[in-house]
Amino acid sequence: MTLLAVRGLEVRYGGIRAVRGVDLAVSRGEVVCLLGSNGAGKTTTLRAIAGLTKAVAGEVTLEGEPIHGLPAHRRVERGLTLVPEGRGVFPRLTVEENLLMGAYATEGGPRTRQDLERAYGLFPRLAERRTQRAGTLSGGEQQMLVIARALMARPRLLMLDEPSLGLAPQLVARIFATLRAIAAEGMTLLLVEQNARLALEIADRGHVLEGGRITLSDSAGALVADPRVRAAYLGAPTA
Repeated sequence: MTLLAVRGLEVRYGGIRAVRGVDLAVSRGEVVCLLGSNGAGKTTTLRAIAGLTKAVAGEVTLEGEPIHGLPAHRRVERGLTLVPEGRGVFPRLTVEENLLMGAYATEGGPRTRQDLERAYGLFPRLAERRTQRAGTLSGGEQQMLVIARALMARPRLLMLDEPSLGLAPQLVARIFATLRAIAAEGMTLLLVEQNARLALEIADRGHVLEGGRITLSDSAGALVADPRVRAAYLGAPTA
C-alpha cells in the first residue's frame, strides 16, 4: 500500500526553482532514501512534504488523503514527522521534557509513558540523562533525542534529514543501528543522508536528485551497482 505519494512538487525561492516537479512514492513499511549533492533540493523536498516550506505546485497525499493544504502541525497529527537537519532541541528543557514535547499531538495518558520507555529502550543514553538539560548534551546525544522526540508523535512516516551530519563514526553507527531496528519493526522511513553508502545499506529503494529533479530511481541494490552512483556518491571509479 502506498503510504506517501508526492506528485509534481515544485518549490521556488524567488526566481530560483529549487524543486522542479518531483514525483515519488513510499509504501508502508518501506525505507526510501534521497541522494544528491549539496543544493540538489533534498532538504527542500523534505521540508515541503512536511509543510515547513511552501510549495508553489504539487500534491502530497498520505494514505490517499491530500495533506498539501495543511499546516505543518496538522501534518504531524496525520502521522507525518520530520527530524530536521541541525537537530534543534529545546536547550533549556530536560531530556524528558523534550521527549514529552514530541507527544503534544497524542492523547497522553499511560500510552505516553509507554512511548517514553520505548524511547529510552531505543536510546539508553537518554535514559541516563533524562533530567539533564538538552542544551548540555553532546551532538550525538542531541541527535538521539530529536529522533526519539519524533517517535513520540507516533508517526506513520518518519522523515530524517542528514541524521549523521557532524557526528563521530561510532555515534553514526549507533544511530543507524537504531534506524534499522525501527525499520524492522515496520516503521516507514524517508531518509536524506550525506553518507550514501550507509543510506543505501538500510534502504529498499532510492532516488537521485540533481538540480531539483529526480534523475534516477531504482532499488537500493541496483543503485549501489550503478556506475554513475558509484562514481558520484560512493567514491568508486567508473569502469
